[in-house]
Amino acid sequence: MDTLGAGAVRPRTEYLTALGLAAGPVVALGFTRFAYALLLPPMRTELGWSYAAAGGLNTANALGYIIGAGSGAWWSKRFGPGKAFMWGMVISALALLGSGASGNFTALAILRFIGGLSTAVTFVVGSALASRVHTGGRQQRSAALVAVYMAGVGIGVVLSGIVVPAALSALGASGWQTGWTLMGILALLALAPAARAAKAVPAAPPTSAGQGRSGLGRMSWSFVWYVLFGAGYVSYMTFVIALLHDQGLGTWSTAAFFIVLGAASALATLLLWGRIIGRLRGGTSLALVSAVVLLGVLPVLLGDGLAAAIVSAIVFGSAFMAGPTAVTVLARRMLPPHAVASGIAWLTVAFSVGQAVGPLVSGILSDSDGGIAKGLWLSVILLALSAVAALVQREHAPLAAAAASSSETVQSAAQ
Repeated sequence: MDTLGAGAVRPRTEYLTALGLAAGPVVALGFTRFAYALLLPPMRTELGWSYAAAGGLNTANALGYIIGAGSGAWWSKRFGPGKAFMWGMVISALALLGSGASGNFTALAILRFIGGLSTAVTFVVGSALASRVHTGGRQQRSAALVAVYMAGVGIGVVLSGIVVPAALSALGASGWQTGWTLMGILALLALAPAARAAKAVPAAPPTSAGQGRSGLGRMSWSFVWYVLFGAGYVSYMTFVIALLHDQGLGTWSTAAFFIVLGAASALATLLLWGRIIGRLRGGTSLALVSAVVLLGVLPVLLGDGLAAAIVSAIVFGSAFMAGPTAVTVLARRMLPPHAVASGIAWLTVAFSVGQAVGPLVSGILSDSDGGIAKGLWLSVILLALSAVAALVQREHAPLAAAAASSSETVQSAAQ
């Protein structure tokens, strides 16, 4: 690797490394998490599920995600971040392949649970790796590199938006099994660039017992925001395709929606949000993300047809993955280096709690009078509450840095 000094890499290499790491969220969220929205309508038709059952399957995935997020830092310490990141991707790929082999609800729920656990480990450890790609002091570049990593989600959404509808068009409703299988194969292919990138990330600074407190308590409103944001955005992502089907859109129209959503996510995360988030302080970036995502939900609730769907895809897609980007950057700025990985892990647990509860409650509401639209209005309410919570969050320097600054001030006064 070309270096500019101890532990530093050239800007071009940094971006290539972050792009390789982005294969993780391609698999973890683009395939394992979000592609289920495309597969839900044919699976529900073929397997005779209610919306509550369909939401329950995503809740199983989210419960696994909670455990994976909570244990992500442990796996990273036990096996090393590179191995934890890669094994998470391998298990996710196997879970995707397994999901195409069975129509049994219990078996699928177990696979969704395993997939949730493994993808959370991949995503949490990968986020920490992405935050370490740039070892210099330029916060805007660090934010841009995290945004490159997060753009993998949008890339995964685009790929699944092409592969799954193709399988459904060729095989009808029964094509859902082929859709899972094809994504599993793509996940296996994604292992090679991810492995190269993980090896290229500079080693983390050594930790010691005397490094002091983590300062997580000062991010408490970020935790509240992440629970509400996770519940709000994932309810939309789980059921929006089913809503569009109910509104009369066909397989390729909903595929166009999904592809536009993924492309908007990748492009906006790469070109827009990294710069914006690097400049905003405290919870302002979190609140802005919530507000834009909320606006993205409204078009499909206030109108119908392909035009409303595309507007929703562009607005919602442009911002929904900016949430993890914003909170990761905020954690890197507010937490001391030794606490960043565990901080991201616990923030992701909060995110996962919201993702576990949101689809289940939204599914129950969707089974009642008012249908899916009633369930999706829950997204609007939760996202509005998340924006309010974010505005309360203030930014502070890491405790270790604050203590050092205080010590220097005392010494200066004594002199």
